[in-house]
Amino acid sequence: MARRLRFNGTDSKNGNCPAVHEDLDTGEIVVQGTPLADPQDLARLQHFGPGDAAVVVPRELLVNHGPKEVTRVPKSIGLDEFRRLFETFEHSAWHLETRGGYASDREDPSYTAFVESGTTIMDLDSEWCMNIRHQTSGGKYVGRVRVVDDPPTTGQLFLLDYAKCNAATGEDARNLWREEAERLHLPAEDFWIFDSRLVAVLHFDEADNLLDVEVITEPVEVLRYCQVRDAAVHHAIPYDQFAGQLAANSQ
Repeated sequence: MARRLRFNGTDSKNGNCPAVHEDLDTGEIVVQGTPLADPQDLARLQHFGPGDAAVVVPRELLVNHGPKEVTRVPKSIGLDEFRRLFETFEHSAWHLETRGGYASDREDPSYTAFVESGTTIMDLDSEWCMNIRHQTSGGKYVGRVRVVDDPPTTGQLFLLDYAKCNAATGEDARNLWREEAERLHLPAEDFWIFDSRLVAVLHFDEADNLLDVEVITEPVEVLRYCQVRDAAVHHAIPYDQFAGQLAANSQ
């Protein structure tokens, strides 16, 4: 079975090796670099077995991108504190959505209306919409990329139509096919980035209920999520164009 590897980072100026990856299941670290091949050099290595391989990497690679803790201890915040992040961020808030659906959406009356009519009900006077309008009208950036299955789930179709409401509040709402997200090695995580300094990772159960919110502020980890954001935004399609493509494909 293939390992679930996560890219932690690279010190290469051109995006090649050396690089560090992490096994999400075992916690083991995979270091990628230039092979050490000279027999005289290999002979000087201690405890080097016949099945071992040696690579050469700059010290900065491990300093900048290696884990700083033997065992990661997540820091969680309550939902009230999470909600306050949307009121107190200074410059930007961005969301990657990767699930097929969300329990909170299915509990919303507008979801039932969408299932029955194919159109969502926009409530621009809701607390959420009023706050996002307030933030974007002040020059702050709010955006999201939604990963969509082929064919889309009902929950994803609902959110695609609801993106009209996102856009009306000043959000930059975009979509990305899951196949493209996997090609780009985007993580199958839901998270928000606030001001490129704080990441809030959303953890869900199998029924799509939000369980808790993990906060990450360690700079190397935050940088990794920012790189994911940059790739997702670059390859994603504005929601209205995406909806047009989907409608054309269904004809």
